[in-house]
Amino acid sequence: MASFDEFLAIEMRAGTIIEVAAFPEARKPAYQLTIDFGEFGIRRSSAQITNLYEPETLVGTQVLAVTNFPAKRIAGFVSEVLVCGVNDADGNVVLVRPDFPVANGARLY
Repeated sequence: MASFDEFLAIEMRAGTIIEVAAFPEARKPAYQLTIDFGEFGIRRSSAQITNLYEPETLVGTQVLAVTNFPAKRIAGFVSEVLVCGVNDADGNVVLVRPDFPVANGARLY
């Protein structure tokens, strides 16, 4: 079991996707996302969400992401945040996102 303090050590924040690019170099189909986290800055992420989402529908969408993990290099791309999602019955990643607009950078507690 994780303690509440351990949970609080993970920063999950809301951000708005401002750019989506194809990522053909990735081993598994993915997009390169650019996300605005308000006062916490603009960050990039690789996300394996190509089965359910088209790039044009993602721009302007708010998502939740872990913002305090170390950056990870994926096929030459630096992924700075981990976008949160859950698998559906077919193994596709479904994004976790707010039902209503919230401030970019708002923290999940």
